[in-house]
Amino acid sequence: MTRRSPFRVPAAVTSAAAALVMLSGCMTVHGEREELPAVSQGDATKALKRFTDGFNKANRTLDPKVNASFEDGALLAINQAGIKAARGVHPDGNPGFTPLAFSDAHFTVPKQKGWPKFFVGDALSNRRGQDGQNTRWFLVFSRNSFNAPWRAAYLATFPGNKAPQLKVTDGFAEAVPTDGSSGLTVDPGKLSQTYADYLSTGKGDAFAPGRQTDGWRAQRARDANKPGVRIQWEDQASSLPPVALRTTDGGALVFFSTVYHQQKTVSQGWTITVPAEVRGIMDNPVDKTQRMAFTSVSGQTVTVPAKATGGKIKVLNRIEALISAKAQ
Repeated sequence: MTRRSPFRVPAAVTSAAAALVMLSGCMTVHGEREELPAVSQGDATKALKRFTDGFNKANRTLDPKVNASFEDGALLAINQAGIKAARGVHPDGNPGFTPLAFSDAHFTVPKQKGWPKFFVGDALSNRRGQDGQNTRWFLVFSRNSFNAPWRAAYLATFPGNKAPQLKVTDGFAEAVPTDGSSGLTVDPGKLSQTYADYLSTGKGDAFAPGRQTDGWRAQRARDANKPGVRIQWEDQASSLPPVALRTTDGGALVFFSTVYHQQKTVSQGWTITVPAEVRGIMDNPVDKTQRMAFTSVSGQTVTVPAKATGGKIKVLNRIEALISAKAQ
């Protein structure tokens, strides 16, 4: 029996898009002023295929320029850095790369006005997770104008492939405002700064305990206190826009990004051996040094409770990549 995904586009989207086509000969519908479905099912399907084809080409050729054609935002920064790192190990590309493939695709579409617009596609991939099962990839696609292509800006996977239940009204999801009208304990537009402040200082009680909150801080503290090694870090908010969808409990599922800076110094007489994958992202590669600065970008997927119910923000998924490294 096929699992029914909570992320899907209903027939209403297709019929709404068809209605716009029928009307196009006699009137203009302004997506920047009218609240309309963000995408039709046909275009959503094409966007997923475009992502898949681009992902496979980029990972086969290890050409980081390809990523910008099908990715944007945090996911572009993360995957483009990964391609550069892989090219440092395999400068001639990776012809043996196993192509990514999807099946059982579903789409979640909100009605929106103005730009950017977004939708979420989820599909069963041929990549296995830690539990040995194939993972569903949840991709946030966005674009900034009618003529711009849809690009994937965020990616998440969830334990057991179970996503939070989204609120659906008349077949459409509800996009949550990122400002003070969100009705959430923390507005989506402030999440990046709130998370960065917590990771840097440990202060605040907005986030629930977990691997990517107090667990992540504890791991960094352990790494910083190893013999002969000093590690300093700073977390910063990202300027990349978040994406939020209302959940059935009144809260929201939010995708957002942050930036993480790190400086690593080893004692006199010790050296940092720079691996090939790190040299791949360096402007001036070196083999050894005593001090290095690193910058990483991470994408988080969280549930944020409504103010009326209270509770803690839960980090469901976090992906990151080292996007730059420099010997000092």
